[in-house]
Amino acid sequence: MTDLLQRTAELVAVPSVSLDEGRLADQVEAELRGVDGLQVERIDGNVVARTQLGRPLRLVLAGHLDTVPANGNATPTIDGDVLWGLGAADMKGGLAVMLEVAHTLDDPAVDVTWIFYTGEEISSTHNGLGHLFRDRPDLVAGDVALLGEPTGGAIEAGCQGSMRVQATLRGRRAHTARPWMGRNAIHRAGRVLSVLDGYEARRPVLDGCEFREALETVAIEGGVAGNVVPDQVTLTINVRFAPDRTADQAEAALRDLLGEAIEPDDEWKVVDVAVAAPPSMTHPLLAALRDRNDAVVRAKLGWTDVARFAAAGIPAANFGPGDPTLAHNADERVERRELEATFAALADLVARGA
Repeated sequence: MTDLLQRTAELVAVPSVSLDEGRLADQVEAELRGVDGLQVERIDGNVVARTQLGRPLRLVLAGHLDTVPANGNATPTIDGDVLWGLGAADMKGGLAVMLEVAHTLDDPAVDVTWIFYTGEEISSTHNGLGHLFRDRPDLVAGDVALLGEPTGGAIEAGCQGSMRVQATLRGRRAHTARPWMGRNAIHRAGRVLSVLDGYEARRPVLDGCEFREALETVAIEGGVAGNVVPDQVTLTINVRFAPDRTADQAEAALRDLLGEAIEPDDEWKVVDVAVAAPPSMTHPLLAALRDRNDAVVRAKLGWTDVARFAAAGIPAANFGPGDPTLAHNADERVERRELEATFAALADLVARGA
């Protein structure tokens, strides 16, 4: 087997900040075209490789090529069994494992699709996986999908949904010397903030995975001048909801929680929604990955592209090397044992299936 730590370092050494993934995509494409038995297609900056063996199940292995901007860590450094560098955990370690699996195919029990895509770290309008689902759904079809996001070797099943709501509370302007002639919209926000501050997280358990919902005010904007009672204030609220709720249900729950703090003349606007994905750990391939590796299974509390697969009816989970809390940090790193353990688990799944 290839030295996975060195293979990851070679990928880290190729800059691929979002919107500049072309060189890495070229390298991945060239490597996959050299593997016998793979059909390889390049769609813009995205690379898709597939086996066509007529197996009863198809496993999709997907990972994003891009990284966030460097933070003094653009150059990979290996120290013993640890690789330091931009993207080492998020997620060039996962890419290295995916590529190594492609090179070790030997009469697999499942057909496999590899997807290397662009634009995951920035606005969803640039997300290459989203573009493939829109333009070439045939290339991303499968029975189960695994994303190589860093999970520390655990299976992070499904993911929570995310929503941003802007609530604009109305008031009435007046001079601050005569505030009784107006109504202070910013003061009204206090009631909303108090309700949100006292919110007790809903914690549903699905497929043995405990999700923990969250409501957080992430921005507040208001005020006219230093001597004017403000007539409006806008709160931006981030909603994280479990996959047993639709986006509409999550929005309705927020409105119900805030109750009369939101009045008929106020403005309520949903400005962004990303749907949740259920854990789906009952699927035979995901169950086999868990059982044969004694893998820890937990809920994914953030949002990832597993939701795109789930929306298409494809069960999906996150499974990759690296500590997810190190992603985007200056001290981002990945350990050899994590790479090798993830490779062993995926190679076994491809070789034996469910």
